[in-house]
Amino acid sequence: MTETTPHEKAVQTPRNLAAAGRKLWDAATDEFDWADHELAVLEEACRTRDRIVQLDRAVSEEGLMLPSSQGSRVHPAVSEARQQRLTLARLLVSLGNPALTDEGASNSRGARGFYGNRRG
Repeated sequence: MTETTPHEKAVQTPRNLAAAGRKLWDAATDEFDWADHELAVLEEACRTRDRIVQLDRAVSEEGLMLPSSQGSRVHPAVSEARQQRLTLARLLVSLGNPALTDEGASNSRGARGFYGNRRG
């Protein structure tokens, strides 16, 4: 990853990204050049970001709790969104650019949280 220079061509935005994924893609590619393997990781991060928005929308529209034959249960999109957020954090950390962290996606301590890199 290197900073772009004005004469370099822009990277083509992947197809079918929604607003959140496109915003992440644009933020990442406006300032830096990426190797092909990094672009693949970035694209997956953008698609994951879009998926999180879809899952959050489902919970917002359908409610946190859903009726079931055994009573109310937490919407399955809640746990899936949590897993997708962890995935997004790991993808962004693997790119090695703290400027790409997204709201709730990661923190400056990396994907393992506060305890991941502690040594006696």
